[in-house]
Amino acid sequence: MRLLLDQGTPRSTAALLRQAGFDVVHTAEIGLAEGADEEILRRASLEGRVVVTLDADFHSLLALSRAAKPSVIRIRIEGLRTEALCRVLQDVIQQCAPDLETGAMLSVQQSRIRVRLLPIA
Repeated sequence: MRLLLDQGTPRSTAALLRQAGFDVVHTAEIGLAEGADEEILRRASLEGRVVVTLDADFHSLLALSRAAKPSVIRIRIEGLRTEALCRVLQDVIQQCAPDLETGAMLSVQQSRIRVRLLPIA
C-alpha cells in the first residue's frame, strides 16, 4: 500500500513505515509541507496513495467533490507517538485494505474504525 502522510503526522512515522515495507512519503519530503488540502489529495490520487491525516477537512473535501479516490485515513486518537501511530496504521491497513484499494474514507478512533466507501452520494 502506498501512503502519503499529511503534515500533522510525525515525519519519523514515514521512516518507520518504510522500514516495515510500506511505500510512504511525508508531505514535508515532497514539498507539500504547507500545501493546500486539495493539492495533497490531487497528488495522492495521481500517485495512487492513501492519505493519512489528523485533519477532518480531507473527508469534507472528498464528500463535497464526490471523488472516488484517493482513500483517506483520518486518525482521531490523540497523543500517539511515532511507534504507536505506526502500529495503528498497520492494523488499520490490514483490516481495511480492500476498502482502501477500492476508495474509502476511514475514521480511526481508539475502539473502532468507521468506513465510508467512496464516492459519497
